[in-house]
Amino acid sequence: MPGTLGEIVALATAIVSLSAAIGYWLVFAAREVKGWAGVAVKTGSTGLLALVVLTFPLGDWFWLVPLGLALGALGDLFLALGGIARFLAGVAAFGAGHLAYAGGFLLRSGDLGFDGLSGAEIGALVALGGLVASTEMWLTPRTGVLRQPVRVYVGLIGLMGVAAVLLPAHPGQGVLRLGAGLFILSDLMLAVQLFVAKGETVRRWLALTLWPAYWVGQALIAWGAVLYWQGAA
Repeated sequence: MPGTLGEIVALATAIVSLSAAIGYWLVFAAREVKGWAGVAVKTGSTGLLALVVLTFPLGDWFWLVPLGLALGALGDLFLALGGIARFLAGVAAFGAGHLAYAGGFLLRSGDLGFDGLSGAEIGALVALGGLVASTEMWLTPRTGVLRQPVRVYVGLIGLMGVAAVLLPAHPGQGVLRLGAGLFILSDLMLAVQLFVAKGETVRRWLALTLWPAYWVGQALIAWGAVLYWQGAA
Protein backbone atom coordinates (compact mmCIF):
# COMPACT_ATOMS: atom_id res chain seq x y z
CA MET A 1 0.00 0.00 0.00
CA PRO A 2 1.27 3.54 -0.71
CA GLY A 3 2.64 5.27 2.34
CA THR A 4 3.90 8.73 1.40
CA LEU A 5 1.84 11.59 0.04
CA GLY A 6 3.72 11.33 -3.26
CA GLU A 7 2.87 7.64 -3.59
CA ILE A 8 -0.80 8.30 -2.82
CA VAL A 9 -0.92 11.08 -5.44
CA ALA A 10 0.82 8.83 -7.98
CA LEU A 11 -1.65 5.99 -7.36
CA ALA A 12 -4.68 8.27 -7.60
CA THR A 13 -3.39 9.85 -10.82
CA ALA A 14 -2.67 6.42 -12.30
CA ILE A 15 -6.21 5.26 -11.50
CA VAL A 16 -7.71 8.33 -13.20
CA SER A 17 -5.43 7.78 -16.20
CA LEU A 18 -6.45 4.13 -16.49
CA SER A 19 -10.13 5.02 -16.13
CA ALA A 20 -9.84 7.60 -18.91
CA ALA A 21 -8.01 5.10 -21.14
CA ILE A 22 -10.74 2.48 -20.65
CA GLY A 23 -13.44 5.08 -21.24
CA TYR A 24 -11.79 6.21 -24.46
CA TRP A 25 -11.51 2.62 -25.68
CA LEU A 26 -15.16 1.84 -24.93
CA VAL A 27 -16.69 5.04 -26.28
CA PHE A 28 -14.40 6.77 -28.77
CA ALA A 29 -11.65 4.48 -30.10
CA ALA A 30 -13.62 3.08 -33.06
CA ARG A 31 -15.17 6.42 -34.07
CA GLU A 32 -13.82 8.21 -37.12
CA VAL A 33 -14.71 11.58 -35.56
CA LYS A 34 -13.84 11.74 -31.86
CA GLY A 35 -15.32 15.12 -30.98
CA TRP A 36 -13.91 17.38 -28.31
CA ALA A 37 -14.91 14.98 -25.55
CA GLY A 38 -12.95 12.17 -27.20
CA VAL A 39 -9.96 14.44 -27.75
CA ALA A 40 -9.96 15.48 -24.09
CA VAL A 41 -10.31 11.94 -22.75
CA LYS A 42 -7.62 10.56 -25.08
CA THR A 43 -5.11 13.32 -24.35
CA GLY A 44 -5.78 13.23 -20.62
CA SER A 45 -5.35 9.48 -20.36
CA THR A 46 -1.78 9.68 -21.67
CA GLY A 47 -0.84 13.09 -20.28
CA LEU A 48 -1.63 11.94 -16.75
CA LEU A 49 1.02 9.22 -17.08
CA ALA A 50 3.66 11.94 -17.31
CA LEU A 51 2.34 13.42 -14.06
CA VAL A 52 2.57 10.00 -12.39
CA VAL A 53 6.26 9.77 -13.25
CA LEU A 54 6.90 13.32 -12.07
CA THR A 55 5.70 12.41 -8.56
CA PHE A 56 8.90 10.37 -8.12
CA PRO A 57 12.34 11.86 -7.41
CA LEU A 58 14.09 12.63 -10.69
CA GLY A 59 17.57 11.50 -11.67
CA ASP A 60 19.94 13.35 -13.98
CA TRP A 61 18.21 12.30 -17.21
CA PHE A 62 15.01 10.91 -15.74
CA TRP A 63 13.06 13.91 -17.01
CA LEU A 64 13.39 12.60 -20.59
CA VAL A 65 10.84 9.86 -19.83
CA PRO A 66 8.00 12.14 -18.64
CA LEU A 67 8.95 14.43 -21.54
CA GLY A 68 8.41 11.50 -23.90
CA LEU A 69 5.06 10.77 -22.26
CA ALA A 70 4.00 14.41 -22.55
CA LEU A 71 5.00 14.50 -26.22
CA GLY A 72 2.93 11.35 -26.74
CA ALA A 73 -0.07 13.10 -25.22
CA LEU A 74 0.52 16.05 -27.55
CA GLY A 75 0.68 13.65 -30.48
CA ASP A 76 -2.60 12.09 -29.33
CA LEU A 77 -4.16 15.56 -29.32
CA PHE A 78 -3.09 16.36 -32.88
CA LEU A 79 -4.09 12.97 -34.29
CA ALA A 80 -7.49 13.08 -32.61
CA LEU A 81 -8.20 16.52 -34.13
CA GLY A 82 -7.71 15.18 -37.66
CA GLY A 83 -6.46 16.83 -40.84
CA ILE A 84 -3.14 16.54 -42.72
CA ALA A 85 -1.44 19.44 -40.97
CA ARG A 86 -2.39 18.12 -37.52
CA PHE A 87 -1.37 14.61 -38.58
CA LEU A 88 2.10 15.89 -39.44
CA ALA A 89 2.24 17.76 -36.13
CA GLY A 90 1.26 14.53 -34.37
CA VAL A 91 3.95 12.57 -36.19
CA ALA A 92 6.50 15.21 -35.17
CA ALA A 93 5.38 15.06 -31.53
CA PHE A 94 5.49 11.26 -31.41
CA GLY A 95 8.84 11.23 -33.18
CA ALA A 96 10.26 13.65 -30.63
CA GLY A 97 8.79 11.42 -27.90
CA HIS A 98 10.59 8.36 -29.30
CA LEU A 99 13.79 10.39 -29.42
CA ALA A 100 13.34 11.46 -25.79
CA TYR A 101 12.79 7.84 -24.74
CA ALA A 102 15.85 6.67 -26.66
CA GLY A 103 17.99 9.38 -25.08
CA GLY A 104 16.75 8.58 -21.60
CA PHE A 105 17.29 4.83 -22.03
CA LEU A 106 20.79 5.21 -23.47
CA LEU A 107 21.91 7.73 -20.86
CA ARG A 108 20.62 5.59 -18.01
CA SER A 109 22.26 2.53 -19.55
CA GLY A 110 25.52 4.47 -19.67
CA ASP A 111 25.16 5.35 -15.98
CA LEU A 112 24.58 1.72 -15.00
CA GLY A 113 27.05 0.26 -17.47
CA PHE A 114 26.21 -1.58 -20.69
CA ASP A 115 26.47 -5.33 -20.09
CA GLY A 116 26.86 -6.66 -23.62
CA LEU A 117 24.35 -8.50 -25.75
CA SER A 118 22.91 -11.97 -25.32
CA GLY A 119 21.89 -14.14 -28.24
CA ALA A 120 18.25 -13.23 -27.68
CA GLU A 121 19.09 -9.52 -27.67
CA ILE A 122 21.05 -9.84 -30.90
CA GLY A 123 18.06 -11.64 -32.39
CA ALA A 124 15.76 -8.83 -31.22
CA LEU A 125 18.01 -6.24 -32.89
CA VAL A 126 18.04 -8.21 -36.15
CA ALA A 127 14.24 -8.57 -36.06
CA LEU A 128 13.83 -4.86 -35.34
CA GLY A 129 16.15 -3.95 -38.20
CA GLY A 130 14.21 -6.26 -40.50
CA LEU A 131 10.92 -4.68 -39.48
CA VAL A 132 12.22 -1.15 -40.10
CA ALA A 133 13.68 -2.14 -43.48
CA SER A 134 10.48 -3.92 -44.51
CA THR A 135 8.50 -0.68 -44.31
CA GLU A 136 10.17 0.39 -47.56
CA MET A 137 8.26 -2.40 -49.28
CA TRP A 138 4.81 -2.44 -47.66
CA LEU A 139 4.38 1.03 -46.12
CA THR A 140 6.45 3.75 -47.79
CA PRO A 141 5.02 3.24 -51.31
CA ARG A 142 1.51 3.85 -49.91
CA THR A 143 2.21 7.09 -48.02
CA GLY A 144 2.26 9.54 -50.95
CA VAL A 145 3.28 13.06 -49.95
CA LEU A 146 3.85 11.84 -46.39
CA ARG A 147 6.66 9.51 -47.49
CA GLN A 148 9.59 11.41 -45.99
CA PRO A 149 7.95 12.22 -42.62
CA VAL A 150 6.91 8.56 -42.29
CA ARG A 151 10.45 7.41 -43.11
CA VAL A 152 11.92 9.66 -40.45
CA TYR A 153 9.36 8.50 -37.93
CA VAL A 154 10.07 4.83 -38.65
CA GLY A 155 13.76 5.52 -38.06
CA LEU A 156 13.02 7.12 -34.70
CA ILE A 157 10.86 4.14 -33.72
CA GLY A 158 13.77 1.87 -34.56
CA LEU A 159 16.16 3.99 -32.50
CA MET A 160 13.90 3.77 -29.47
CA GLY A 161 13.62 0.01 -29.90
CA VAL A 162 17.41 -0.37 -30.12
CA ALA A 163 17.85 1.73 -26.97
CA ALA A 164 15.36 -0.53 -25.14
CA VAL A 165 17.21 -3.68 -26.22
CA LEU A 166 20.52 -2.21 -25.01
CA LEU A 167 19.19 -1.60 -21.49
CA PRO A 168 21.36 -3.49 -18.96
CA ALA A 169 20.06 -6.18 -16.62
CA HIS A 170 17.91 -4.57 -13.93
CA PRO A 171 14.56 -5.13 -12.15
CA GLY A 172 12.88 -2.72 -14.58
CA GLN A 173 14.34 -4.21 -17.77
CA GLY A 174 11.52 -6.60 -18.68
CA VAL A 175 8.78 -4.08 -17.86
CA LEU A 176 10.34 -1.29 -19.89
CA ARG A 177 11.16 -3.53 -22.84
CA LEU A 178 7.60 -4.87 -22.92
CA GLY A 179 6.31 -1.30 -22.90
CA ALA A 180 8.59 -0.30 -25.77
CA GLY A 181 7.53 -3.39 -27.71
CA LEU A 182 3.83 -2.61 -27.27
CA PHE A 183 4.42 1.00 -28.32
CA ILE A 184 6.14 -0.21 -31.51
CA LEU A 185 3.30 -2.70 -32.10
CA SER A 186 0.71 0.07 -31.76
CA ASP A 187 2.61 2.21 -34.27
CA LEU A 188 2.69 -0.75 -36.65
CA MET A 189 -1.06 -1.25 -36.34
CA LEU A 190 -1.69 2.48 -36.80
CA ALA A 191 0.38 2.47 -39.99
CA VAL A 192 -1.65 -0.47 -41.32
CA GLN A 193 -4.91 1.24 -40.36
CA LEU A 194 -4.00 4.55 -42.00
CA PHE A 195 -2.22 3.43 -45.15
CA VAL A 196 -2.88 -0.26 -45.87
CA ALA A 197 -6.26 -1.48 -44.56
CA LYS A 198 -9.23 -0.92 -46.85
CA GLY A 199 -12.26 -2.55 -45.26
CA GLU A 200 -14.18 -0.72 -42.55
CA THR A 201 -14.33 -3.84 -40.38
CA VAL A 202 -10.56 -4.27 -40.45
CA ARG A 203 -9.98 -0.60 -39.68
CA ARG A 204 -12.38 -0.75 -36.74
CA TRP A 205 -10.68 -3.89 -35.37
CA LEU A 206 -7.29 -2.21 -35.65
CA ALA A 207 -8.57 0.90 -33.87
CA LEU A 208 -9.92 -1.16 -30.99
CA THR A 209 -6.71 -3.22 -30.76
CA LEU A 210 -4.03 -0.58 -31.14
CA TRP A 211 -5.36 1.71 -28.41
CA PRO A 212 -4.85 -0.71 -25.48
CA ALA A 213 -1.47 -1.74 -26.93
CA TYR A 214 -0.44 1.92 -27.10
CA TRP A 215 -1.71 3.01 -23.69
CA VAL A 216 -0.44 -0.08 -21.84
CA GLY A 217 2.88 0.34 -23.63
CA GLN A 218 3.18 3.93 -22.43
CA ALA A 219 2.17 2.94 -18.90
CA LEU A 220 4.76 0.14 -18.81
CA ILE A 221 7.47 2.49 -20.07
CA ALA A 222 6.58 4.84 -17.22
CA TRP A 223 6.61 2.04 -14.66
CA GLY A 224 9.78 0.44 -15.99
CA ALA A 225 11.57 3.78 -16.00
CA VAL A 226 10.64 4.39 -12.37
CA LEU A 227 12.04 0.97 -11.51
CA TYR A 228 15.25 1.73 -13.42
CA TRP A 229 15.84 5.04 -11.76
CA GLN A 230 14.68 4.05 -8.28
CA GLY A 231 15.93 0.47 -8.04
CA ALA A 232 19.42 -0.81 -7.50
CA ALA A 233 21.60 -1.64 -10.47
